[in-house]
Amino acid sequence: MIRHGSCFVLGVKISVAPLPSDLASAHAMILAEREARSTAEAAVAQARKDRIVLDLELERLRFQLAKARRAMFGQSSEHASTIGQFELALEDLEETIAAVEATAEKEAAKTKVVAFERRKPARRPLPDHLPRVRHVYPSLSACACCGGRLHKLGEDITESLERVPARWFVIQHVREKFSCNACDAVTQPPAPSHAIARGRAGPVLLAEIAFAKFGLHLPLHRQSVTFAREGVPIDVSTMADWIGAMSVALRPLVDIIIAHVLEAARLHVDDTPVPVLAKGKTKTGRLWAVVRDDRPFGSADPPAVFYVYSPDRSGAHPQAFLATWSGIMQADAFSGFNGLYAPGRSPRPILEAGCWAHWRRKFHEIASVTKAPIATEAVARIDAIFARERAINGTAPEARLAARTERIAPLVEDLANWLRRQRGALSPKSETAKAMDYALKRWPVFTRFLEDGRICLTNNAVERAIRCVAIGRKNWTFAGSDAGGHRAAAMYTLIETCRLNDVDPRAWLADVLKRLPDHPAKRIHELLPWNWAATRPAANAP
Repeated sequence: MIRHGSCFVLGVKISVAPLPSDLASAHAMILAEREARSTAEAAVAQARKDRIVLDLELERLRFQLAKARRAMFGQSSEHASTIGQFELALEDLEETIAAVEATAEKEAAKTKVVAFERRKPARRPLPDHLPRVRHVYPSLSACACCGGRLHKLGEDITESLERVPARWFVIQHVREKFSCNACDAVTQPPAPSHAIARGRAGPVLLAEIAFAKFGLHLPLHRQSVTFAREGVPIDVSTMADWIGAMSVALRPLVDIIIAHVLEAARLHVDDTPVPVLAKGKTKTGRLWAVVRDDRPFGSADPPAVFYVYSPDRSGAHPQAFLATWSGIMQADAFSGFNGLYAPGRSPRPILEAGCWAHWRRKFHEIASVTKAPIATEAVARIDAIFARERAINGTAPEARLAARTERIAPLVEDLANWLRRQRGALSPKSETAKAMDYALKRWPVFTRFLEDGRICLTNNAVERAIRCVAIGRKNWTFAGSDAGGHRAAAMYTLIETCRLNDVDPRAWLADVLKRLPDHPAKRIHELLPWNWAATRPAANAP
């Protein structure tokens, strides 16, 4: 029997405290141990209670965040201001829970108590494609207790994720010169093509800068500070030159994407304001987004989006970039679109389809602020229509139309009758009446989805497309000029089309910038995001 000292068991050093030699000392030791055990158990019990309260609050915040994130109902103005607050609250709460659990585990370790059940955080498995670096810790060659020979039973592996910071290096393009000994002729390989003319940046660096600015909304001056901190100072003006040259080099792909979008029979169109610097002050320009996404009715055609900048919100601008197109356009009730719907328009009038999410938003705002029962019921009735519409999303147009005729049209008819009954009892100046009139005065536009299975119930596809502009607007404050607005529209076209096709924009930009100078013009369609992804299945990760 070991009364005191230490021993190694399975490589772990275990200390054994000396036992008391008299009864009084043993009694005191037992009482001290009981008191320590009681204190630790009380701490663990309190930690469990605290965790229950925190878990309930965590679930409540997750529920609120999920509601705010729902793209199906309401646009970003309805919930964007609260999403950031919810996310910060979630982060802080999860950190608090982790601290409570760590404290409880520390108390429990001081004495033997009932095991504290640590909450398991939601962790994704570490990606299988990442390389594994093994660190094998040295073991004893002989038993520490008796000196006997050891044999391996197995091994326990614990994985932790690590990252190496960005690594800078300079590539030297060496073209050796040779002279002929017989005729003195000099030969030298041709100069390699560069991603941009006179550019000293490689395609990966160019892609990194462009994606950071237009994909991650990080202005060039912030990137310049980061690069300087890493020991590579690059002037903002230099990076601006690179961005300008990239936009010119990539313009052929932008034009092909625009042509692809305008081949669709149905489009989503919307716009968002963009502050633009003008002679010491800012003016408000617009970025228009035009989305082709036929996936809701089962089409295999690749989705795409293009953006157009304009210095104002005149209806002349959509009439210009949609001048040769006709079909079904899903948009809000902007009066500048009226010329597109005119009967005498050439080549043909565009058919308007209303956005139920935009209409629902009006009732939602009233119900949220005033708790008006009519607005609340209107939201519930519209939500019932949305629920049935979700069940048929992704099916063929014929199947969608049949399901709408059978299951959704009766709800729409009941909604219309209810709205008209309620509208007669309301003052024309009330906000609820104005929300009703928004759709009732354009009822054929809002019910057009019951006549064509290709039409979506909402215009959310384009609202998601302009969200990137809204996020970027908070970071870079304003565009430097109208030319900068046009350049941003082109870059957003490329990056957001990549995202729609589940292609990593940064990887795509780097590869295309590398290949584009020597790529045959007649095969440029091979570089479009959806075609590029088909040849690189491993790169299809956003």
